[in-house]
Amino acid sequence: TVRNPHSVDRYTGGSSSGPAALVSSGLCSGAIGTDGGGSVRIPSSLCGIVGLKTTFGRTDMTGVVCDAGTVEVASPLTSSVEDSVLLYSALAGSRPMDKLTLRPSLLCVPNLVSSENSKILQSVKVGKYTEWFHDVPDNEVSNTCEDALNLLCSTFGCQIEEIILPELEEMRTAHLVSIGSEAFSDMNAHYQAGRRTEMTLDTRASLALFKSFTSADYVAAQCLRRRIMYYHMEAFKKVDVIATPTTGMTAPKIPPSALKGESDYVVSAKLMQFIFAGNLLGLPAI
Repeated sequence: TVRNPHSVDRYTGGSSSGPAALVSSGLCSGAIGTDGGGSVRIPSSLCGIVGLKTTFGRTDMTGVVCDAGTVEVASPLTSSVEDSVLLYSALAGSRPMDKLTLRPSLLCVPNLVSSENSKILQSVKVGKYTEWFHDVPDNEVSNTCEDALNLLCSTFGCQIEEIILPELEEMRTAHLVSIGSEAFSDMNAHYQAGRRTEMTLDTRASLALFKSFTSADYVAAQCLRRRIMYYHMEAFKKVDVIATPTTGMTAPKIPPSALKGESDYVVSAKLMQFIFAGNLLGLPAI
């Protein structure tokens, strides 16, 4: 259990908790994690660093355990936005044998010190679904995010537009079935080959849950995915980006019983509350 550098009795967040702790501690300025369900963005948020979940198909997945899924991407964790641009530029590129994605266009990144970019945000419309934005157990989270959003708009001149995103619970379910089925498909061979003892109890518990999903469940999840993509594309006709809190709670304290591993799906659900769209729909998120 990786400790949070800012408060060692609290979680670092998962699952790329090690890279987040290293960068947040100042031991390195950048690291690489994988984001299949917020696993780069959540620990980055809890540790106060920058986590970029790249667009699906933008980074080479060679060497990643679950390298053939449709929700997971390798992505950078860094101490600053500038470092995120640098590390992403170095990472970007798909492998020739990758049949899951089309060949992405050439990378285009901003020159952050250029005076020409100082007014670029004036034309940006930020989408906000207020009911979802404030659906957190601690108002301090949403109020802090609200203040940050207002500061962004007052400083750079971008506009906030109210939007509605239907079927958020259905999106959560479709994501769980998708990532669970794909993780089980990739991990089951190792499990059956006698490497079960190399997996922690919480990993085994997750695999047992994922094993219960049927092919019909997976197909239904993909139908939902297409419908939810339509809702988001309709929203993107009005706005350029969608703003939410990253997590639904601040870094929770680690109970002593969790140090040997645990499966706390209530806490996980709160930490993952706002991250599903990026993974299920392949969108970039930071």
